[in-house]
Order: sequence, then C-alpha cells, then structure tokens
Amino acid sequence: MKNSLRFLFVAGLLMQVVPLSRVLAQSSTTTPVYKIVNSAQFPGSGGIDYVTADSAGRRIYVPRGSEVLVFDLDTLKSVGTIANTRARGAAIDPVSHHGFSSSSPVTMWDTTTLATIKTIAVEGRPDGILFEPLTERIYVFSHVAPNATVIDGKDGTVVGTIDLGGQPEQAASDGRGHVYVDIEDKDNVAVVDVNTLKVTAHYDLAGKGGGPGGLGLDAKNNVLFVMCHTPQTCVVLNAVDGKILASLPIGRGTDGGGFNPNTMEAFSSQGDGTLTIIKENSPTSFEVTQTVQTKSRAKTCTLDTKKDQIVLIATEPMPASAQAAAAPAAPATPLTPAAAPADEKGQRGGKKGGGGPAFLDILVVGR
Repeated sequence: MKNSLRFLFVAGLLMQVVPLSRVLAQSSTTTPVYKIVNSAQFPGSGGIDYVTADSAGRRIYVPRGSEVLVFDLDTLKSVGTIANTRARGAAIDPVSHHGFSSSSPVTMWDTTTLATIKTIAVEGRPDGILFEPLTERIYVFSHVAPNATVIDGKDGTVVGTIDLGGQPEQAASDGRGHVYVDIEDKDNVAVVDVNTLKVTAHYDLAGKGGGPGGLGLDAKNNVLFVMCHTPQTCVVLNAVDGKILASLPIGRGTDGGGFNPNTMEAFSSQGDGTLTIIKENSPTSFEVTQTVQTKSRAKTCTLDTKKDQIVLIATEPMPASAQAAAAPAAPATPLTPAAAPADEKGQRGGKKGGGGPAFLDILVVGR
C-alpha cells in the first residue's frame, strides 16, 4: 500500500511539473529576438560611411561617391539623390525640413523636394555630423581643426567652431544643452555646452576602452554607451560626471552605435558582420542580450524611432557582369578583395568601403 501511495504522489507531482516545463519552453521560444526583417541591394560605385534615418520624413540618406542617395525608409526603394555632394554623412533638421551633408562645402537641401538650397563653406575635413534639437543646429565634425563647425539649421549660416581637443567620431545630444562627442585618438568623451559652444569636460575611459567609434545616449537617465575598438568593449558612463558604470563585450570593428529609449537598449554595429544589443535593466545595470548576424562591413547604423528598427549599410563586391553595367565613366580605385585581412576597425577596402563598382546593401534589423 505504501508503494502504491508513493507512486500516486510522484505521478501527481509530474502532472504539475510537466505542464510548467512546457509553459517555460513555449515562453523561451516566443521571446522576440532581433533579426534582419528587410533588405535591399543596389549596384553602383563609390565608397560609403555613415547612414542616417529621417524617422519623421520616412527616408534614409546614404552618401556614396559624389552624391547622397535617398531611399524610402519603409520600402527601401530609391526616391532620389542629392547630386554633386561628396559627403561622409548627413543630418536632418525635422523642424525646418532641411538636410545637410558632411562635406566641403556642406550642401543644404530641402528634404521634401531634395532640391539643393545652397552650399556652405567650411574648413577642416568633414566626417561625422549631428543635428542638435535644442538650438536647432547642425554640428559638422572634422579630424583636423576646426574639430566642429556649427551651422544654423534654419538658414544655413555658420554660427561658430569648436576645438574638441582631438579627433571626433560619433556624437549625441541630450536635448537639454549638452552634446557628447567620442574623441577617437584621446580615448575620451568631450562634453559641449550648446549655448556657449565650449567644451566643459572630457570623460576619460581610464583604460577600459580605446579608439571610441560609436556612441549611444540614454538622455533620460544620463547614461552614455561608448563603443570602442581596442579592446572590443562598450564602456558605460554616467553622463553627468563621467563615472564608469560598466564595461561589456561587443564585436570587432565598431563604427556606429545608438540608444533606443522605447526599448531601453543600446546597440553597436561592427564591421565583422555583427550587431550587439545591450539592455539597460536600470541606470546601473546592463547586459548584452543578443549578437545579431548582419553582413561583413556593416559597420555604421541608424535608428528608425517610429518602428524601433536599426538600419545598417555595407558594400560587397559585384560580379564581373554587373561591374560592366555599373562601372563609372572615370577610372575608380578597384575594390579590395573580400578575403583581404580587415584592419583594426574590421574594415576592408579603406574606411569608406572602397571606391570601385560594388553592391550597396541596406539591412533593416527589428523584432
């Protein structure tokens, strides 16, 4: 009798445990994960660098060669170009509906018609670019002096320049009077007062990371996510005082990053074909939750805040038959073979991905 009762007791426990295990299994398999949800490929020639999403205007801007390519953010179809603009990046003022290129000279255009409004003379070698919403200004960054040229987003006048104390990469605005800028060669983050156009602090990475290339900012909680090349690390800082909060592993060759306040996630795109997702559990607790496989050289990214999707770009070699159709009239630098070793940023064919015939890949990552 005792054995029979023991059997019934164990059987009853199993009836409770098995359904629970099934529920747990089902919940783990239905947890949303990031993946490539849309993509498009376009033949052409010329190098690429930064990609910009205009979430309100539903457009993507990709500088390539001597023009800025414009695509529909929802369909990824081509909608036009900004001609005669050899740029590294683009920024959009959603208030005035003006676009600006990171180039010399800067091209200013109407984001509705894509018609050029004027060109703006700037010094240095423009690279990164940022729209600052509080003052409605455009920051054009350069690795040589002046490190930042500030332009009025409404009329395109140059407001001033800033010495950042080093070579700037990506930047972010908190919308409350501060711009934070990765200083790649000094391993720190510069803090700029947008009203005085002065640097008020440099936050040193203290050996936790070097060569910062991407940047994300949780403006509400004052948290900076600094994406570094060596070591391959995201250094998390307090944006108020620069205190280091954490360091987390990322992929090789970061050149872009960001933060999505809707999902409380930071992200870093890498040239090794990965996208690192970092969850902010609290303003002092962070973890890597996913490494998304993207494409080799997809090292820059932008955020579509409407759909909570991340857009990345890359170039890849084109078959000989397609090269003949896409080859430019003037000679171009040939593509470095895909098998060639990548540099310390996980790139092949130079920082801008080579100048010869190649496919442009646009990847959209979402849940």
